[in-house]
Amino acid sequence: MKAAASLQKRLSLGLTLMLGVLWLVASVTAGLVVQGELNEAFDSALEETAQRILPLAVLEIINRDASDAAQHIAALQAHNEYLTYLVRDNNGKILMQSHDANPAVFNPLPVEGFSNTASHRLYGASALRESVFIEVAESLKHRREAALDASRALLLPLLGLIPLSLLGCWLMVRFSLRSVLAYRRAIETRGAGDLSPIEVANLPAEIAPLAAAVNHLLERLRSALEAERSFTANSAHELRTPLAATLAQIQRLRREAPAGPLQVRAGQIEASLRGLARLCEKLMQLAKAEGGGLLATSPQDLALLSSYVVEELGRTAGERLKLSLPGNDHVLSNIDPDAFAILLRNLIENALKHGASDQPVAVSLSSSGLLRISNAGPALPATVLAQLSGRFVRGNSQAEGSGLGLAIATTIARGVGASLSLASPVPGLPDGFAVSVQFVLSSPAPML
Repeated sequence: MKAAASLQKRLSLGLTLMLGVLWLVASVTAGLVVQGELNEAFDSALEETAQRILPLAVLEIINRDASDAAQHIAALQAHNEYLTYLVRDNNGKILMQSHDANPAVFNPLPVEGFSNTASHRLYGASALRESVFIEVAESLKHRREAALDASRALLLPLLGLIPLSLLGCWLMVRFSLRSVLAYRRAIETRGAGDLSPIEVANLPAEIAPLAAAVNHLLERLRSALEAERSFTANSAHELRTPLAATLAQIQRLRREAPAGPLQVRAGQIEASLRGLARLCEKLMQLAKAEGGGLLATSPQDLALLSSYVVEELGRTAGERLKLSLPGNDHVLSNIDPDAFAILLRNLIENALKHGASDQPVAVSLSSSGLLRISNAGPALPATVLAQLSGRFVRGNSQAEGSGLGLAIATTIARGVGASLSLASPVPGLPDGFAVSVQFVLSSPAPML
């Protein structure tokens, strides 16, 4: 599945791209305007130059000695001559020219007003009843270079503007979305069983209705789950008393009934009632696992709780239970003691029922908070192993059971932030089954 794009990234890049495009359009428009203004200024310079030089050239031509040689105006010092001129008669004969003028770039015959050649812009004027003409030429390349320099001056700041705009947009968007980010963190950090309303102040108007809808949905979901848990717990609790009374009557009937079919049938009924009583107990445990109250107000020693549970179950399991604790170290976690006892009891009972009856069940707790329960027996296929933590799911064993033990343990582990994993065969062995629960450790409570 493709990861969703960040809104902050979208807005930052979008705003930066929009600013860049607007700046580019503005720069191109300004460049075109500048180019038009430069052309007007250059044309004005051509006209002014022609009108200033022509009277002086006429006086020079009239006062000089008659000669067929064109007069070259010498430069006072070396420089690039952007404006060159020719003074000619009406037949095109050159009477005077600037020091760097190239007659080849001018019109063959003098032309008054503005005109263009392939490489130059020209302006012509006449005097003495159109007997003397002057044409001033300017290279079009020079004009293009001037326009290009102006456009470059407008566009070059864009290179620095883009990263600055990206940074500014990112900071602005991040500042604007700080309440949305806080709302996201509030959702991410809460546990799977926390269905309380999510309260975050100053949400944008576009997000506030969504937050209200989420809180409304959480409230409906919490009410539905509480109704389901209440029904499960109440039903199981209400069934315990009549089941106990019925079981007592069946046991009394078995003692009073003569040997024969009635005795066998009473035994079957007693076994069914015992199984139903165990199912009620499991349903009550499941209701507690799915409800609140899985975390304690102060850290609990898992090593001490494990020893209590194993000692209690060892009275019926005998020598099959083997407990391994991390010496004198305390393994502290914030799990509720009753919840931990339910989890460990279900895992041990599951191992005792479905493991090899002639092999021990190993219960170990490490100082890092890793609880492991393993038993001997045939290895389970991966397909069966992947479904074992579901409700009312049982493996290939023929032992009696409700199929809720692993589901209850998984629900409790998820509710306290622990991770539960199944393995078959046992790591390092050719067969067997192991359940590992990694608890989140906590520091000791401060002394008052």
